[in-house]
Amino acid sequence: MKKSELFSHIQSTRSYLCVGLDTDIQKIPAHLKKEKDPVFEFNKQIIDATLEYCIAYKPNIAFYEALGGAGWESLQKTVEYIPKNKFKIADAKRGDIGNTSSLYAKAFFENMSFDAITVAPYMGKDSVTPFLEYKNKWTIVLAHTSNQGSKDFQVVKNTSGNFLYEDVMLKSMEWGDDSNMMFVVGATRSDKMREIRKLAPDHFFLVPGVGAQGGSLEEVSKYGLTKSCGLIVNSSRGIIYASNNKNFAKDAAISAKLVQQEMDKYLDLFLANE
Repeated sequence: MKKSELFSHIQSTRSYLCVGLDTDIQKIPAHLKKEKDPVFEFNKQIIDATLEYCIAYKPNIAFYEALGGAGWESLQKTVEYIPKNKFKIADAKRGDIGNTSSLYAKAFFENMSFDAITVAPYMGKDSVTPFLEYKNKWTIVLAHTSNQGSKDFQVVKNTSGNFLYEDVMLKSMEWGDDSNMMFVVGATRSDKMREIRKLAPDHFFLVPGVGAQGGSLEEVSKYGLTKSCGLIVNSSRGIIYASNNKNFAKDAAISAKLVQQEMDKYLDLFLANE
């Protein structure tokens, strides 16, 4: 998906919401466990319910890998079910060298037709560039994440005074550009969003941590929105687990709609200042 197509969908949907499909077999409603493929059935109903309120879906690959072959089958069916105009992110956090990364890219971009994949850049250029070779696909580089352990490495300063995450972003932008690279920037780091946006003024940020993790959508939007939106804000638990009964999909839709309505307001409020 091209950047212009992504922005066009954001404009038409009045949303920059990504629904995270972190589908835990232990947490889905009990009545679905009688289905032949309960994970896919859960995802299918969530997708149907939230389709008009979001622009992207992000399966967290670990939830599917943990189920073995059946999990990969559920994932494949889920990706195929998501409409083509929705941005599909493989939250895989892959990070290995050359030929291994090439095979990861083939797995997710060719065999499963994802639009984007999250990548850990710790091993450097040759762990990232194989993903960038695919036209109209996106590499989403981990930069400043929302987890507690992010402080262990990401905010350590080097001898030049830069934080590690700053060097990661600056170096990565030598390999790709705002047409094929995004960065993961956690919503719980919204106090730093202004400074991070200055480092990459035209790139999209994938922003986890809004909702259940306590990140502020208003703060993220205030400092992160650009003239082409520049944000894909993910919510997982706050939407897909809004309830655990037979009305779970309807409740997920209500939660997604509330986020979309807030985003609609911010698109007018903050983009007007661009």
